[in-house]
Amino acid sequence: MLAIFGPTASGKTAVAEEVARLTPAELVSADAMQVYRGLPILTNQSAHPARLVGYLGLDEESSVAEYQRLAHEAVDEILAAGRTPVVVGGTGLYLRAALADLELPPPPPPGARERVERLYDEEGAEQAHALLAERDPEAAAAVHPNDRRRVVRALELVEAGSSLRPGKNTLWSGETRHATRLFGLEVPAEELARRIEARTDEMFARGVEEEVARALSEPISATARTIHGLRDISELPREEAIEALVARTRRYASYQRKWMRRIPGLVVLDADRPPTEVAQEIVSGLGSVAPAR
Repeated sequence: MLAIFGPTASGKTAVAEEVARLTPAELVSADAMQVYRGLPILTNQSAHPARLVGYLGLDEESSVAEYQRLAHEAVDEILAAGRTPVVVGGTGLYLRAALADLELPPPPPPGARERVERLYDEEGAEQAHALLAERDPEAAAAVHPNDRRRVVRALELVEAGSSLRPGKNTLWSGETRHATRLFGLEVPAEELARRIEARTDEMFARGVEEEVARALSEPISATARTIHGLRDISELPREEAIEALVARTRRYASYQRKWMRRIPGLVVLDADRPPTEVAQEIVSGLGSVAPAR
């Protein structure tokens, strides 16, 4: 099987679609935002068929554990049908979940996130961190008290009987369930910034503001509310929203590039060229697929 990773606007989807045109392949999305339907413009969903795109309503909570189960089913079905699964996306954790058997924490008790967030906001950062230090000293040592998101997540995991710092971390082990060839797409920083700006302008031209307004007129889950740009577009005037979304996307792309450098066995390809050329290079290397580890 194949996996294609890269920062936002590096051309992952276009390359994967070309691979599917050149080979008997089927795409499996590894994008935490594209699991939701109802925001196709904001989450940059392609018209090309792909598994695990839009399988949740915006009022539903998403989880890596559920994604992993569905991704494994999809990959195994594609292989059983004699086709090549191509896992493509920019969410590193979802990519690893699709390729490997990650040891994921159990779901927290109902209302745990809300209780912990209320504790942090009402008692303050120091008190919340002190509680974490009492319940999970290793996690507390790795998280700053002012990092609200991670302190809340760590306390939530404690309630689920797990830890932000598990004893065994399979995330970066390089193990895969099937023989896998991994590719990372690299684009010069200046070109990537230009593509991000162009994509953002195109989203607004296609009506992303109206799309967001429709989505927010109905109930929406806590995880869906974290979709990049949702808050910016709903709260800011157009020009400010565009600037905020471009800046946010550039920061996320920088994070994705750092993640890409940590993926074991990944082959980096120059993506500053037509997607067809990149896809042909990927397809030409299929005979040297490494065995699963």
